[in-house]
Amino acid sequence: MRHLPPLAAVKAFEAAARHENFTLAAAELGMTQAAVSYQIRLLEERLGVPLFLRSKRRVTLSEAGRRIAPIASDAFDRLAAGFSELVDEDESVLSVSTAQTFASNWLAARLGAFQIERPELAVRLQTSNSLIDFARDDADLAIRTGEGPWPGLRQHFLFHHHFTPMCTPDFRDRHRLERPEDVLRLPRLTPDDDWWKLWLEAAGVAAPKDRGSGIRLDSQTTEGQAALAGHGVAMLTPMFWRSEVASGRLVQPFELISCERRGYWLVYPEHKRGRAKIRGFRDWLLGEVAAEVGFGPASAFTPPDSSR
Repeated sequence: MRHLPPLAAVKAFEAAARHENFTLAAAELGMTQAAVSYQIRLLEERLGVPLFLRSKRRVTLSEAGRRIAPIASDAFDRLAAGFSELVDEDESVLSVSTAQTFASNWLAARLGAFQIERPELAVRLQTSNSLIDFARDDADLAIRTGEGPWPGLRQHFLFHHHFTPMCTPDFRDRHRLERPEDVLRLPRLTPDDDWWKLWLEAAGVAAPKDRGSGIRLDSQTTEGQAALAGHGVAMLTPMFWRSEVASGRLVQPFELISCERRGYWLVYPEHKRGRAKIRGFRDWLLGEVAAEVGFGPASAFTPPDSSR
């Protein structure tokens, strides 16, 4: 165990030793001259030797003070350099944790624009459908799904989950998919997903009690890929599949897009809210989401009361 004198006293001594002036040391440290003098007295009493020779007009370092002053200055210089290097390294890397579908079908294609805006940052994208523990996991912020609130986290609403059936043009034409009730006679991907029930009810179609057999997949990304392969109708979020629709590989047979209360949120620890890299990514992401408003139902982008 180290037996060190009080660091506040050492800091006061180090500043006073550099200036050989208690008044200048006090101004540097944001203290009063009396407080600096008091801290140095404590240090001298702790060491049992005088560190300054005092006269009416000035103070000068004693022999003991001259011996210890460069050691104290070097120690503080090393500490400052070490902490500065740590902060600089942390500020140059931005770790983002997000769900797989949001990352692969929306965020990844846009990160290049953020990198151009902030070339000094190295962005690390971590994909996981599990909730991140900021106290344990190495991430600066996360895009989290749910309703919130999450105590201890600053949170910004992005958009609600919204969804509609999608398939290939060939699948639509071959199976004569013309009315919402037609989906019940066709292969539905992950038919026991609650989104099917919500959309069918919004379309005025009674959802079957028996959700039926069929391919069950664990993410919207894999469901979309299965739909692209012509294996059935998938319940997808149109904004995640805009390029596939634009290229004609997928179609949205019906205008109806349903929403649920759960959605996507940007979250990060409260104590990190002032970090420049956090603010920069937050502002950029919220701007990107705002640009999506015209491409989906207004209700999908209307914040719930809990986001305020």
